[in-house]
Amino acid sequence: MPTSAPAKVPAPEQPGKAPSTSALDRYFKISERGSTLAREVRGGLATFFAMAYIIVLNPIILGSAKDMYGHQLDNGQLVTATALTAAFTTLLMGVIGNVPIALAAGLGVNSVVALQLAPRMSWPDAMGMVVLAGFVVMLLVATGLRERVMNAVPFGLRKAISIGIGLFIMLIGLVDSGFVTRIPDAAHTTVPLQLGAGGHLTGWPVLVFVLGTLLTFALIVRKAPGAILVSIVVMTVLAVIIEAVAGGQAWGLTVPKWPGNPVATPDFGLVGQVSLFGGFDKVGVLTGVLFVFTVLLSCFFDAMGTIMGVSDEAKLTDAQGQMPGINKVLFVDGIAVAAGGASSSSATTCFVESTAGVGEGARTGLANVVTGGLFAVALFLTPVATMVPSQAATPALVAVGFLILAGSVKEIDWADYTIAVPAFVTMLMMPFTYSITNGIGMGFITFTALRLAAGRGKEVPVAMYVVSAVFAFYYLMPALGLT
Repeated sequence: MPTSAPAKVPAPEQPGKAPSTSALDRYFKISERGSTLAREVRGGLATFFAMAYIIVLNPIILGSAKDMYGHQLDNGQLVTATALTAAFTTLLMGVIGNVPIALAAGLGVNSVVALQLAPRMSWPDAMGMVVLAGFVVMLLVATGLRERVMNAVPFGLRKAISIGIGLFIMLIGLVDSGFVTRIPDAAHTTVPLQLGAGGHLTGWPVLVFVLGTLLTFALIVRKAPGAILVSIVVMTVLAVIIEAVAGGQAWGLTVPKWPGNPVATPDFGLVGQVSLFGGFDKVGVLTGVLFVFTVLLSCFFDAMGTIMGVSDEAKLTDAQGQMPGINKVLFVDGIAVAAGGASSSSATTCFVESTAGVGEGARTGLANVVTGGLFAVALFLTPVATMVPSQAATPALVAVGFLILAGSVKEIDWADYTIAVPAFVTMLMMPFTYSITNGIGMGFITFTALRLAAGRGKEVPVAMYVVSAVFAFYYLMPALGLT
């Protein structure tokens, strides 16, 4: 999230004085881009503190789900995998891509893995599909097809996908915190959700969530650096105090107690636990392909928008709005998706919170080296990260959902119903069906059908016809007796 205006480019060198540059300066083009070593370090720190919440949130989202065999991923191992992959991919983007764009497990796509893939197969199978999606991203970049495929999906639908994921993330935050609960089926009601437990907000944990949400938004309004992380830390401290005084609270998976030893050896037990094609045996080829496609699409457009948005704010684009060397950046992004699956931390993607570093003056990949280094240090602080209760961390999901909505909804052409209606369907079906796949599929089908009904079939790219037909067949499979 942006925190302040980017630093001004320093004045040019005085005539007759040759600029003094080191090998580090030349490699990262620090002076050439109007930055300094101090600005890059500050930017790297700002980006880390703006996105470090993912070390807590990703394990909560993945760790709360079970695969088809009832297995859950270990929370401590997830913290290690999340921090390790963020460190590796962020450093890789800095050294190869030379841009101040940090990466970590993507919010939204981790929900796809946890809530859609894992329940239908084993965890290694689900992570294998993430790896395959990463391979497809790299292939699309290598063949020059990534931008062409992106252009096949209308701009309005791309924004709707982001908004739908944002709403889905927000609903997950409300449910995981206990602010919203599912009404048991035995209630025989058409209302699926209710406020708190029994229709009322009760208990200290829910109060921690409410205060955390208010604090997060207050910090965002004041443009405070690292607003999300600050809120998580403050609410965790409050939760620890409450648990010490009151005790026995319904915190859920994680009870907020200060560990005896805050430093521990990282547990790499989840790294490499991948089955590339096992998932296809469980769900079939067509469903498996759709799952890979969903992961691909979630990463694909989110990363593209983030890369272009951050690079534009960092003044790394040319007069036509293009970023020189973008293929290297896109290829690293593909590696990151596959690396996230290989480490069992879910797909890794570019984080828009990188704009916090840009606001502090970051212009090069050196800022990423700083951010990645801090994620590496976080590997040894697993006990601290795993003491954070969901009630202290989930306000970030609500805030991130709002920020996605606020940044995208105004960019949809609501006057054109052939795009507005599919966008509406896409963004609402994701939270209402608790499925990102359904939101994308129904949105694509609606778009294609409405454009044909309006006599504008020629405006629909061939790729959209193909994908819509695949989704339609997928939804008709039960009626056709194919499942």
